[in-house]
Amino acid sequence: MLMNAPTIDVGIMLQNEVHIILHGEYTDFRGDYLTGDWKVWVENGGLYLSNLMRAFQIEEGFTLMPQDSSSCSVTLNDVTIGIGFHWERKENQTFKGGLRFIIENQQVRVINRLTIEDYLKSVISSEMSATSSTELLKAHAVISRSWLLAQIVKNKELVSSQSKYQAYTETDDERVRWYDREDHENFDVCADDHCQRYQGISRATTKEVENAVNETAGEVLTYEGKICDARFSKCCGGMMELFENAWEPIHHPYLRKAPDALSPQKGFDLALENEPAARAWIHGNPEAFCNTHDKRVLSQVLNDYDRETNDFFRWKVAYTQRQISELVNRKSGIDFGEILDFEPLQRGASGRIIRLKIIGSKRTKIIGKELEIRKALSESHLYSSAIVFEKKQLDGVVYFELTGAGWGHGVGLCQIGAAVMGDKGYGYRAILDHYFRGSKIAKMF
Repeated sequence: MLMNAPTIDVGIMLQNEVHIILHGEYTDFRGDYLTGDWKVWVENGGLYLSNLMRAFQIEEGFTLMPQDSSSCSVTLNDVTIGIGFHWERKENQTFKGGLRFIIENQQVRVINRLTIEDYLKSVISSEMSATSSTELLKAHAVISRSWLLAQIVKNKELVSSQSKYQAYTETDDERVRWYDREDHENFDVCADDHCQRYQGISRATTKEVENAVNETAGEVLTYEGKICDARFSKCCGGMMELFENAWEPIHHPYLRKAPDALSPQKGFDLALENEPAARAWIHGNPEAFCNTHDKRVLSQVLNDYDRETNDFFRWKVAYTQRQISELVNRKSGIDFGEILDFEPLQRGASGRIIRLKIIGSKRTKIIGKELEIRKALSESHLYSSAIVFEKKQLDGVVYFELTGAGWGHGVGLCQIGAAVMGDKGYGYRAILDHYFRGSKIAKMF
């Protein structure tokens, strides 16, 4: 029996003070109607809502619901997007649905409440360009819907089991950390890249996006009757990674190692878990759907701020020994002293490093998993942990050159690869079959 499309809670922002503009009438916590400019803040442990005429104190939070869901909207000023990434910035964003305000860590947490299908229409336009091919838009609608519902199920299971989600362990010799569900207790999903980009109706959608969501309404990926945890990243770099190498040690058979190509790879040893094979692969130029410089296709899948980065498939960065020592010490919070060398101890299916030994003049320590490594080696996030290190010297200055492959964790759907597949005429089911081997599509609502 099909259910109705569920309503979800999306965490939008967390700030000391929030400025909102209500376009249309919203019902407040007393049943009265509000419209226009308001601000919300925390003071002396209480939540306050005011405009130039009135002020209210609300102890435990409140929700504003639109009188007319089709015409009402609310603008939030200075929403931070791209948190921790190289293009982090603030922008004003406008949302449909209701808004819930609560106190979290003595700040105002703003949560958008809306149906999953309305959420998806924004996500598809926020994650990519709304002008992407129809089949890519359909594929992304299915995986975004699947991922979100899988997270809701996972969260309910964690709550019912009363088990603590452990995503961080550290000893004197090793730090292992991944980033997934540990900071989303008050809502289902956040609005930034940590989960899925969601920017309300600020990111202009198109009729094509609406059609893609409507034509796949309620469709999710399943494996052996369970909703798939359908992950995606910008560019896998030519080989798909395993789930357990980026997050908790759980194997999902539909998220498996596979080249992002239909023809056999020639001239490469695909045992990328091994250092010589990984080095040859990362320094090489293998055939892959995501190995493209077609600006027309890239413009379909990447928003303006994503195109500020020109290299996706293969890239290089370089740091002097002094620069990387300061960077790693500051970003990791570990005083290694002068960084002497890096030693990959364990690589995943795509050649991504999941355990990296950092050798310093004061101490040596292992860090992982892939995102923890990327955070330590960049002011924001290094594009990928599929990297090889070369220690070099020029004019007496020691420096490290990092050559990398892909952008993101590489698990599941490769957005650039899927864009190329859609452009080549593959249907959305063929795209999903390529990236989620053995999965099936089921209609939930």
